[in-house]
Amino acid sequence: MPKTKTSSSAKKRFKVSAGGKLLRRRAMQSHNLTKKTSKRKRGFRKDTPVAESNTRAVRQMLGKRGQR
Repeated sequence: MPKTKTSSSAKKRFKVSAGGKLLRRRAMQSHNLTKKTSKRKRGFRKDTPVAESNTRAVRQMLGKRGQR
């Protein structure tokens, strides 16, 4: 069976933690930042885990990278 290619967009958007969890960036942090509170902007810095319902699809898109 041929190798599965890693999705270019997925490898830029997701990261696998040391424990094997998939992490993603939070939304709403790229523009219109002046109206957002400092507390809210600080929260955007942390990566959050991918929802359970999406993990299988994301791992498939990451190919070998998603198997740590």
